[in-house]
Amino acid sequence: MNNNKTCSLASLVLLAALASQASATELVYTPVNPAFGGNPLNGTWLLNNAQAQNDHEDPAIKDRASAFASTSALERFTSQLESRLLSQLLTNINNGNTGSLQTDAFIINVIDDSGALSIQVTDRVTGEISEIQVNGLNP
Repeated sequence: MNNNKTCSLASLVLLAALASQASATELVYTPVNPAFGGNPLNGTWLLNNAQAQNDHEDPAIKDRASAFASTSALERFTSQLESRLLSQLLTNINNGNTGSLQTDAFIINVIDDSGALSIQVTDRVTGEISEIQVNGLNP
């Protein structure tokens, strides 16, 4: 009988200890989307998931791809070469050299007059002339 009393007393103490440990807390909702107050680090993950599910095809992408495909390798090379030559012409101004560049569409004259830079661009089709003047350059 003493053994039963001790066992029931021990179980009662154990039950009281477990009951005092159990406590309830509030459930707090935390949004996932950063637009609604969620963690900003979730933004990239959400965007990637949305893009993976997107079935819509942008027609502008096809237009850009066809525009690039319609230019030949020679046209792209010519454009890059013209850009490089114009860059070299403007770089040579530091050395006091002036010059001109003629393309199918434009005639470009660069003149450095002791620190006053003048760039004349002539449209070969219309004959229209644009002039850009920059003062205060060190010769």
